[in-house]
Parts: sequence; C-alpha cells; structure tokens
Amino acid sequence: MVEVEIADQKRGGKKRWRWAAFAAVIAVLLAAALNPSPNRRLCSSRIRAVFIYALVQESRRYTGIVEDCCCEYETVDSLNGAVLNPLLQELVTTPFFRYFKVKLWCDCPFWPDDGMCRLRDCSVCECPENEFPESFKAPSKRGLLSDDLVCQEGKPQATVDRTLDTKAFTGWIEIDNPWTHEDETDNGEMTYVNLQLNPERYTGYTGPSARRIWDAIYSENCPKYSSGEICQEKKVLYKLISGLHSSISIHIAVDYLLDESANLWGQNLELMHNRVLKHPDRVRNLYFTFLFVLRAVTKAADYLEHAEYDSGNHAEDLKAQSLMRQLLYNPKLQAACPLPFDDAKLWQGQSGPELKQQIQKQFRNISALMDCVGCEKCRLWGKLQVLGLGTALKILFSVDGQNHQDPPLQLQRNEVIALVNLLNRLSESVKVVNELVPSIEGLVSEPPVQDISAWQRIWESVGLWYITTLCSIVQIVIL
Repeated sequence: MVEVEIADQKRGGKKRWRWAAFAAVIAVLLAAALNPSPNRRLCSSRIRAVFIYALVQESRRYTGIVEDCCCEYETVDSLNGAVLNPLLQELVTTPFFRYFKVKLWCDCPFWPDDGMCRLRDCSVCECPENEFPESFKAPSKRGLLSDDLVCQEGKPQATVDRTLDTKAFTGWIEIDNPWTHEDETDNGEMTYVNLQLNPERYTGYTGPSARRIWDAIYSENCPKYSSGEICQEKKVLYKLISGLHSSISIHIAVDYLLDESANLWGQNLELMHNRVLKHPDRVRNLYFTFLFVLRAVTKAADYLEHAEYDSGNHAEDLKAQSLMRQLLYNPKLQAACPLPFDDAKLWQGQSGPELKQQIQKQFRNISALMDCVGCEKCRLWGKLQVLGLGTALKILFSVDGQNHQDPPLQLQRNEVIALVNLLNRLSESVKVVNELVPSIEGLVSEPPVQDISAWQRIWESVGLWYITTLCSIVQIVIL
C-alpha cells in the first residue's frame, strides 16, 4: 500500500512543476507590467526568482537510496509528507516539547569576543519574576538588561522572547552528554525559553562574525573528506554538519525579512538556491542527517515510549505521549523504512574506539563553538540543534569502546526536547525541498557537480536575459 502511494505521487510530479512554473512566470510578468515601476530591476528580480525556481525544478532530480542510508529519496519524501511532518509539527507544540533550557549568556572559549550581540534583535528581555514557575527559578540568572540594548543595532526579528506559561514540568535526571560541551547539570546560569515564541528564522546575523563560526566548524573540526576517503566515520561527521547547515539555511530563506521598512516576511528563493539547492551534495547531506536522527529516535523507542512527559498539563501530556507513540511505531514507517540508517557498521576494527574518541572530541568542540555565536536567537537554535545531534550520536554510539555490554540508555529531559525539535526542523527542511523541487527523481548517475553548475550558469543567463526582455516588452506594450 505504501509503495502504491509513493508511485502515485511520483506520476504527476513532472506535469505539476511545469504547469506551476509556467503559471508563476505569467503571473509575475502580468503583475510587473500592470504595476510599472521606475526601477526595472524590480521586474528583473521577480523574474529571476521565478526562473531560478523553474530551473531548480528541472535540474535537481534525486532518486534511489540516500547515500550511506537504507531508504530511498521518494520513500523519505512520501513518509515525511504523509506521516512524520504532521506528527512532529503537532508534537513540538505540546507544553513538554515547547520549553528548552539553555545558557544564553556565556563567554566564547576560542577567541575574544565583544561580549554582546551586534543586533538588538538578538537580545532577550528577562521575564518578570512572577512569570517563572517555582521549578524554573534558579539561584542566579544572567542576561541582557534593558539598558544593555543601546549596544545593539535595532532589528527586532532576532529578539528571544522568554515569556513562559504558569505550568511547567519537573522530574527527570540531569546527566551530561559526552558528545557535547554544555554542562547540563549547571542550572545556575540556565533559563527556559518558549520555542514557539522564538521561531528559527532570519535575524540579520551575517558578515564576518557569522562566517567565522562556520569556518571554524568546517576547517578545524570536520574538514570535507576527499573523494577517496574510505573512513565512514569521518564522512558521517562532515555530512551531519553539512546537513544541519543546509537545514538552517533553508529555514532562514523560508522565513526571510524581504522588506524591513514594511516588515514584510516571505520566502527568499534566490538565497535558498544559492546556499542549498544548487549544491547537490548539500541536499543529499540534508536527507542523510534527517535519516540519521530519525534512526536515533526509532532506536530509542522503548525509552521514549515510557518516558515521563509531565508538564503539569495532564491533557496535553497525554497528547504528547500519544503522538510520540504514533511516531515511534507508525506502521507506514516500519513497512517502508524500518532502518533509516545502519549504525551497526560503524566503529568496527581495532581503531574503532580511538576513532570514536577523536570524532567525539571534534563534535564537543563544535558544540562549544555555539557559545561564540553573536546573535542570541541564533545561539538558541544552534545550541538546541547541536544538542539534538549530540543526543542522536549518544543514542546510536553509546558503547564504551571496549566491547562491553552497552550501558542502559539514560537521557535527560533537555536532550529529548532537543532531539525531537531537531527532527522536526530537519523534517520541515526536507518538506520544503520536496515542495520546491517536486521532481526529485532520476538522479542515479549524475554528471560532475562542476559540469552541472556550468550548464546552470549558461541556462540561467540565457533564460534570464530572454524573460527579462519579454517583461520589458510587455510593459512597453501595455503602457
């Protein structure tokens, strides 16, 4: 039955995108012509966005098994759209998964920093003391005071909203994750953030400070493996970080501030194209990371099924537990993709334990780099998703390296919250890619990436010139 549903979705894919792209071009042409502007670049930019959309739809087709995984692209898209994404979207809105404990104000351990975010939108305003439930209160709290905002530069889209409900959860053990840098048992400088009030989106955090973070991650901790690399573990770390990077870029582009003066938000298709969609390896790594985290969730099914989802809201907690069980034991998922990623093939051989320690150290460094992010909202989502990825690594590779029996899995509450929210973020990114590129099919043997890019540049230039000229002609005729 699942195979039939997948086949039905594949059959109409080509026709749908062609008609959609044609209709979009016509609509933009008419809109630009009927609403003439002295600045012709407006027409050009609109046409360029639509043309890039159509170009990507035609040139990006992925099929077959996701590299180093156990499921096909078409299966992932079908399951995610019909099963996983709807469940995850509902699950992360429940009170238990809505609040994340995080240390937002801390020093960068790698280089001197200015100590403050350069954007007002990155700052947070402390909630009044009476808004915090008793279980949330800590001996001390650190954060930006209201008069510290003078050093910011005024973009409210990055402000972290710390408003909390009056009901909170208690319980669960607190134990450090060996894969991450953060001390989860240090409650003194932690605060709780409502993730629903702080969506992952564009914040204005760009430039040298942002680039320095990613440069340090890639160059010092997970350099891209060579084409002849046979060490699967090294490839996995790079692909996980690349897939996470792609997902973050997609969320920034999907919820982008198009016009600051009008507070107009929307999709920035050109940004998404340049950062992710025109790079086949980045799209593939996104799917890889999604399946890797999904495997961690399903492997921990017994633990997650019996966990105590207690937020003080009994009805919502029962709903969270029910949704979690639907996610863990969904018959469509078990039938079509029972093993998203085969983690048993890693850390084999005599060098396995040593290699694991090396990669674990590299990932801990990556998690520590999140303290160097200059935008507070970016730091929030960076820490959450890196902790989620570290939790997935902990679940999949919790052996001690001495061929002893695995110790019982123990997860602390914040790890589960981060893991589920990360899976939801990746699910959303895969859904966006599938909707923007519904004809992801047929990439069994593709030309070298550089050849594709060259042809893309040629066709994009020719097509953009042709369609922009057509736009100008239509404007002249109507005027």
